[in-house]
Amino acid sequence: MSKIKVAIVGYGNVGKYTLEAVQAAPDMELAGVVRRSGPAGEQPKELAGIPIVTDIKDLQGVQAALLAVPTRSVPEYAAKYLAMGINTVDSYDIHGENLGNLRQTLDPIAKSAGAVAVISAGWDPGTDSMLRGMLEFMAPKGLTYTNFGPGMSMGHTVAVKAIKGVKKALSVTIPAGMGIHKRAVYIELEPGFEFEAVAHAIKTDEYFLKDETKVHLVESVDNLIDMGHGVLMERKGVSGATDNQIFKFDMRINNPALTAQVMVASVRAAARQQPGCYTMLEIPIIDFLPGERDAIVRRMV
Repeated sequence: MSKIKVAIVGYGNVGKYTLEAVQAAPDMELAGVVRRSGPAGEQPKELAGIPIVTDIKDLQGVQAALLAVPTRSVPEYAAKYLAMGINTVDSYDIHGENLGNLRQTLDPIAKSAGAVAVISAGWDPGTDSMLRGMLEFMAPKGLTYTNFGPGMSMGHTVAVKAIKGVKKALSVTIPAGMGIHKRAVYIELEPGFEFEAVAHAIKTDEYFLKDETKVHLVESVDNLIDMGHGVLMERKGVSGATDNQIFKFDMRINNPALTAQVMVASVRAAARQQPGCYTMLEIPIIDFLPGERDAIVRRMV
């Protein structure tokens, strides 16, 4: 069985877990890691013996790139690598119109180069979107509520860190029920910045604008960080003419570890699609699983 040759781009929280997931995948081979520091910088011990570069062109035979980079950097990286004919997988986590626009932007680039992009390949958007789709065809009429947390939101935390004056940050998602969420943000300030001005910048950022957000100044963010997160998804609806069909899905997870695992499964799925840009909702579930299709069907069905 030929293996998919994969590069990891970025080596933060998600990047570290994608390394483990790629190494555990029976059908993948790690080509190397792309980091801003490159091979000259001090490297974590788990990267010993692994090619480290600053440009993906310096790695041999890369077929797919796992974009473990901040969401707002995804469009640039994905467009660049797709144009090179490299499949891309990312965990872009801004929902709605922005996600739809990104899909439309990357689709012609991918098709032109004969490549595949799987965008928003995490657990939300991503696997949760697949579950929402299933619940809707099981009960076509009704309401679905997706309640996140309580737990650390990686995307929101990265967004806070990018705001001028923030030295360290943690954003915690707190479910209020019925799909409504509150945000508790904890920050350390850079010298010379006023807390009120920085707090205002956080609350008016696109990531936080629609939610009730409280910003707290703390002495040590590191003492607060816990990678745990979760989701409770609920749907109450109608199957045919039968009311009161109730579904619940509940999980409690390590956020970056699950995100990384879903991204790695999406690399496999990307290799099985025609050129273009896809969300996970559009891809058959079986394409995310390793092995032969017939054997999977016999085992699962």
